Amino acid sequence: MSTATDTAIAIVGPGAIGTTVAAALHEVGRTPLLCGRTPRSQLTLQDGDRHVVVPGPVRTDPGQIDRKMGLVFLAVKATQTEMASGWLAALCSPDTVVCMLQNGVEQMETVAMHAPPARIVPAVVWFPAQAQADGSVRLRGDARLSLPDVPASRVVAEALSGTQCAVDITADFPSVAWRKLLQNAVAGLMALTHRRAGMFARPDIAQLSLAYLQECLAVARAEGARLGDDVPQEILAKFQASSADLSTSILTDREAGRPLEWDIRNGVVSRRARAHGIPTPISDIVVSLLAAASDGPG
Repeated sequence: MSTATDTAIAIVGPGAIGTTVAAALHEVGRTPLLCGRTPRSQLTLQDGDRHVVVPGPVRTDPGQIDRKMGLVFLAVKATQTEMASGWLAALCSPDTVVCMLQNGVEQMETVAMHAPPARIVPAVVWFPAQAQADGSVRLRGDARLSLPDVPASRVVAEALSGTQCAVDITADFPSVAWRKLLQNAVAGLMALTHRRAGMFARPDIAQLSLAYLQECLAVARAEGARLGDDVPQEILAKFQASSADLSTSILTDREAGRPLEWDIRNGVVSRRARAHGIPTPISDIVVSLLAAASDGPG
């Protein structure tokens, strides 16, 4: 039986999230194979006063992969999953566990099409990591993942045992995933306004955010999530307590002119609401604006 020290591990998508996990593994001697679109000699994580350098290179050609991995962390955006299919085909066998470090509540359906032989496990990412202008990644909090209580999750937890990235295994993963989705959904307002977390201090934005979160909460509950009435206020309070310059990945993508994950972070709320007959007027407006901001035309 393989152990954390002898499991071959790969990171597909060494961006902000992928770099954080790669650094956590490297620090305890489990340096992963790095796979991505851009060749780099190393990855650098800034964690407070600590700088962790993960040696590369970042591989850019799936055709050069000559062995299967025991564990693959898929850390590309949902908009890039199809482009990562070549990596998954090269890295995965029926024994491989693919841990999806992606936003949303629909990862299983999407990724399963591109990694049919592997065992797939979704994860909720609970840490703020931001790419910097020099190519490094800044971690602005403790690194933590939530995973469902399934056998494949044990492989992930073992690989990350003793690292700076904590793993929580939960029996009610859908509720955890929907709570994170609510947080991601309201962060979409940051992409529309081109403003960082400081904007939630405005009373008008706070009021709009709570109303939007109440809509999202109703949909989450209809989907079976067990979330209390206080969740919208808790999420808003978290943004308000954050550093005013805290960004979010969907805002970073908007600033860089990249496609936005509007459908899996926001569109899913409107889609699931229609299936349950729940009116979501704020969500419908937010989704239309984010879709236009991402996909155009114009």
